[in-house]
Amino acid sequence: MKKIRFGIVGTGNIAHRFAEAIKNVSDAELTSIASRTSENAEIFGNEFNIQHRFGSYESMAKSDKIDVAYIAVPHSSHKDCSMLMMENGKSVICEKPLAVNSKEVEAMFDCAQKNNVFLMEAMWARLVPGTVKMLELIENGVLGEIRGVEGKFCYTFDEDEMDHHALKVENGGGALLDVGVYGLNFASWYLGKNIVDIKSFADKYNGTDSHTCTLIKYENGAIADLSCATLLRKPNEGYIYGTKGFVHLNRFYAPQEIELHLLDGTNEKLEARYCGNGFEEQIQHVCDCLYKGLKESPINTKEQTVFITKQMDEIRKDIEVIYPQDN
Repeated sequence: MKKIRFGIVGTGNIAHRFAEAIKNVSDAELTSIASRTSENAEIFGNEFNIQHRFGSYESMAKSDKIDVAYIAVPHSSHKDCSMLMMENGKSVICEKPLAVNSKEVEAMFDCAQKNNVFLMEAMWARLVPGTVKMLELIENGVLGEIRGVEGKFCYTFDEDEMDHHALKVENGGGALLDVGVYGLNFASWYLGKNIVDIKSFADKYNGTDSHTCTLIKYENGAIADLSCATLLRKPNEGYIYGTKGFVHLNRFYAPQEIELHLLDGTNEKLEARYCGNGFEEQIQHVCDCLYKGLKESPINTKEQTVFITKQMDEIRKDIEVIYPQDN
């Protein structure tokens, strides 16, 4: 079977992680890299031995060297870069969040449909073995009825990093879109979508949310307690609470270990390791979807992406974080 040819748009840290992971996926090959400058494309291309290097996004979009573009640029450029690729017949896997607001997300999926290409948000954490294992445990009733989840994804930039795009409102920066999106997905995987209320509070920096805490109340009475930060460090851990016990997850959104604590006295540690750095599963998933002729992932669905993006729109309204793209 012919390998799926990938091209990366952008040369930052996340692009490096994708380039490392694709080496471990036999159905995929990294043929191309695109940057805003030829110099950066050459540096990245040399590091990963990539054959085709493009000094503009447009040149890769118009080439015949790729089947799929992986979008790894700042949030504010996700829509334009993705649509450029799709309008030139390329399928797209775009880093999370897919776009800065639901209006942009809808435009992107409309573009994918119009051009008959595949589009998926790169919510890699939903596809890793630990998340799959957790969903199996819950489906099998090991924890009983799920009544609550907690998740914290909080980090801080050093003083010499304060010019980072994640701290700039014009780039769609802020904790919510950068890492809070993981917590919202986490809550939806285990508590569903029947939400009756959301309350959020935030600290601000430069117009962005630098520390946001969100409580979500569900129709059945369950509650999610989530926090995210770009200028405050907390343990990046989570819990899932059920009527029969709870689990502790060190990396709550993409665990490799599941600490199970049940009311019957069972205490067990389950392992579910990545096959590499955690991105391999999503690359393989995209390949599988394309081999089947799908235009949408059956797991990381359009419905899920739109649902979470609308949640982030609502939370940003609550905490008064406004992006230029909102207008």
